Amino acid sequence: MRPTFRPNVSKRKKVHGFRKRMSSATGRKVLVARRRKGRKVLSA
Repeated sequence: MRPTFRPNVSKRKKVHGFRKRMSSATGRKVLVARRRKGRKVLSA
């Protein structure tokens, strides 16, 4: 069985990055929720 986690920075940014979050309404909701919760890191 191959490892399920194969780190790749560019792919990570494309899927979970700040600009990706900002590009959709639901993504912006995620950021709002994380800000409200007081997360130190908002997105990848």
